[in-house]
Amino acid sequence: MWKPLKYITNNEAQSRHEEIFDVIFWIVETVALVFGVWILIAKHIPEWIPFLVIEYCWAMDNLRHNRP
Repeated sequence: MWKPLKYITNNEAQSRHEEIFDVIFWIVETVALVFGVWILIAKHIPEWIPFLVIEYCWAMDNLRHNRP
């Protein structure tokens, strides 16, 4: 399980910061995306889902590019 998560969260051979934080960040962001989509659908305001997905993609882009 560790190897796929390291691949998802890192695009370099060696991360510039702690790899465990990369994995934790990915898990937290993914749970927030799923929970946020669920809340928006339950509240009948799905027009905000694209903004949530864009924010998730931006966070994943920052994570994958190892910006300090």
